[in-house]
Amino acid sequence: MPAITLIEYNGASHTIEAASGKSLMQNALENGVPGIDADCGGACACGTCHCFVEARWLPASGEADAMEEAMLGMRPDRTGQSRLSCQIEVTEELDGMVVRLPEYQM
Repeated sequence: MPAITLIEYNGASHTIEAASGKSLMQNALENGVPGIDADCGGACACGTCHCFVEARWLPASGEADAMEEAMLGMRPDRTGQSRLSCQIEVTEELDGMVVRLPEYQM
């Protein structure tokens, strides 16, 4: 199981053992990580599972498709490192990945 660290806006760090084949969002919710609201349950329809993937992990996290880009476009805090955690499938390649969570999902 890949270890992934999620860092809340306030600096609190949560390293989880993530299950491969599930989304980062599902793994965060199952491990009680605050800061991932996931109002739509992972349907890529709300943007409340927004996260910032550290730059070196962007290639391994995959590319955002058109639907994810549309949802991210509604985020006032979007950066070049923004992704929706519901759209990142956890794989062994993500072992050690670090993501940060935005202020607006505290």
